[in-house]
Order: sequence, then structure tokens, then C-alpha cells
Amino acid sequence: MLTAILSAFLGGIILNFMPCVFPVISLKALGLLRHQGSSSAARAEGLAFLAGVVVTMMALAGILLAARATGDAVGWGFQLQSPLVIAILALIILGAALNLLGVFEVGLSLQRAGEIEVGRSALVRSALTGALSIVVATPCSAPFMASAIGYALVQPPAVSLAIFFSLALGFAAPFTLVSLFPQLAKRLPRPGAWMDVLKHGLAFPMFGAYAWLVWVLAQQAGTGALATILACSVLLGFAGWLYGIAQKRRFREKSHKLLYAVTAALLVAVIAPVTGIIQPGAPLPDGQTAAAVTQVKWSPQTVAETRGHGKAIMVDFTASWCITCQVNQRTTLSTTAVKEALLRTGTVYMVADSTKFNPDIDDAMNEFGQGGLPLYVVYPADGSAPKVLPQVLTPSIVVNALNQASGKKA
Repeated sequence: MLTAILSAFLGGIILNFMPCVFPVISLKALGLLRHQGSSSAARAEGLAFLAGVVVTMMALAGILLAARATGDAVGWGFQLQSPLVIAILALIILGAALNLLGVFEVGLSLQRAGEIEVGRSALVRSALTGALSIVVATPCSAPFMASAIGYALVQPPAVSLAIFFSLALGFAAPFTLVSLFPQLAKRLPRPGAWMDVLKHGLAFPMFGAYAWLVWVLAQQAGTGALATILACSVLLGFAGWLYGIAQKRRFREKSHKLLYAVTAALLVAVIAPVTGIIQPGAPLPDGQTAAAVTQVKWSPQTVAETRGHGKAIMVDFTASWCITCQVNQRTTLSTTAVKEALLRTGTVYMVADSTKFNPDIDDAMNEFGQGGLPLYVVYPADGSAPKVLPQVLTPSIVVNALNQASGKKA
């Protein structure tokens, strides 16, 4: 248990450097730079961020454990298997990007960068940033994390929650430590007017995250859901623009109230169609491997029928919302070396796609002690025990594993 807790803490620290969290790093960085001159304000925001991370992590862990207690086979990142959650998260990310561009402000008086005072709204913003960081971090699984989460999911609730709590502490540790110790923050540049330019520039990673989420939604629920989320995005952008005009007080008082009312009506118009994005539409496309490599759809029955009959098997547990999976696909699994190794060794290549919820896939992952994606398993041709590959792949790792499993030399 202590090993799992320590692994979760280290995995949480490393998770800060994974691509999933990069868009939200901008919000965390701006929070530090804004209060460079006030150590008490920086401490307050750091603790608020820590609280947001811990509360959100424990809430997700509680829902995850409750779902598993009822018999659902779910794992890390389970909420991203829901098109509705993906749609809501995409709109939140879009709103954050528009906020960074200055289209409207949330919880701030419209003052120049570097002159913003901390208050209750700033603490709420920091806590919400922590919550958003945890939600967007779930598509990634850092080193040490998968084994810790896999262990947590088969333990009593108290032990499981302790491991998830350690993961939250590790994730929040870098930002919180810099906030709590002013001597660390002194190395940061002084706040000033340049922060306004930086704030606008950091909106574009958020737009990138929004585009990725929209793509995932299209994979999950088809073109109908894509059309809905794009229409809702236009309405949300228009609502944010009107809200920003009202905040700047460019019209008479009655006009302000009218703009606020129109903004509220537009937000309602956004919420209504988004809640309808629940059932999947068009079927998912086939796998992304080259045509020369025959891809077999994974199922427990297919593995059982194929295993031990003279052919090695490689199973790719993946999902379109798993960024690490997509990176491995493009940097390793789709390379010429890996394709040739698959063909030369006669390995059966199976893909277990968890973009949409599949209890069989989650059950199989649990059997290997893995609580999150990606997962790569190679079954030897002689039917002996399978081998789990690292979560971050290289072509040499895969080629060597295929050669060993098939009993053939390169």
C-alpha cells in the first residue's frame, strides 16, 4: 500500500508535464505571476488551487468506486467515455480561452494587468482552475500512475481513497509549493503590462484543447453531435462577447441589464442541445493502422481462440481521448519498423478501443493491474504468460517484444 501511495504521489508530479495538462498550465502560471508582489495573495491562491485539486480528485474517485461497487467496470478517465461530459468540457475550455483573450472577464474588475487585486473571486477562480486541471488530466497516465491506480481499484475504499488523495497531492505539489514559499516565487518575472500579451497568447493552447475535445466527440457520437457542439460554440462565443460589452459599461444602465438578460438566454440556448448529446450516432471508424497490417477487433473470446496456436498476439488498448495513446500510435505503432515486424513475425494485431464504454475492456485491464490507458499486451506464440509493455513506447521496444513473443530473430 505504501508503495502504491508513493507511486501515486510521484505520478501526480509527473502528470503536470503530460500534454493533457499543458493548456491549464497557462491558468496556473498566470495565477503565480499576478501575485508576484504579494506573498499572502500567492499563498491564498496556492491553497485554493490545492483545495480544488483535492476535492475534485476525491469526488471523481468516489464516483469511480461507487460505479465499480455496482458492477460497472470503469477505470481512470471513465468520465471521458461519456459524449455529454466531453461536450460540456469542450465548452468550458472554449469559455476559458475566450476569457484569456479578454472577450469577457470572470471575477475580476477590468484593471490593467499587474494591478489586479486578490479577493474572494480570485480564490474561487484558483479552486476552479484546480478542478479543471484534474478533469483534463485524466486522458493521460503518467509513469508510476497506472500501477498505483490499478492497485487502488482492487482495494477497500479507504485504501483506494488514500491512493487517489496521494495522487492529488502530487499533482498540486509544484504549484502549491511555489505559492507557499515566496523565495521560490522571487525567481519569476515581475508582473506588468507584458502579462496582458502573455495572457492572450496562452489562450491558444486552450483552443487546441477545445479542438481535440471536439474531435473526440465526433469519434464518439458522430457528425450530428459535431454539428451540435459547433453550433453551441458559436452561441457561447456570442454570449461571451455580449457579456464583455455589458461589463465594460459602454451603454446606458438599461442596456446593460438587457445585455445580461440576452446573455443568460443564450447560455440556456447552449445548455439545451448539449444535454441531448448522450447517445452515440455514427459508428466509429476502423483502426488507424496501415492497410498492410490486418487489424483484428479485440474481444476476450477472440484472444482465447487465437492464443497458443503458433501466432503471437499484440493487443493495443486505446481510445481516441487518450493523448498518450495517440502519440504512441504516431511515433511507434505506425512506423515502418513496427509494421514490418508485425508482418514478419505473423503477429495478430488486435485493437481494444475504449473510446466508448466497453466493460470487457475495463475488466481485461483490471486483470493486468492497470487502471488507465494506454495498455499494450503481447501474448507469446507458445501460449505462455503475456507481457505488458511500457506505457511510453519506442519502435525498438515493440519490435523486440514481437521477436521474443514469436520466437523469431530480427
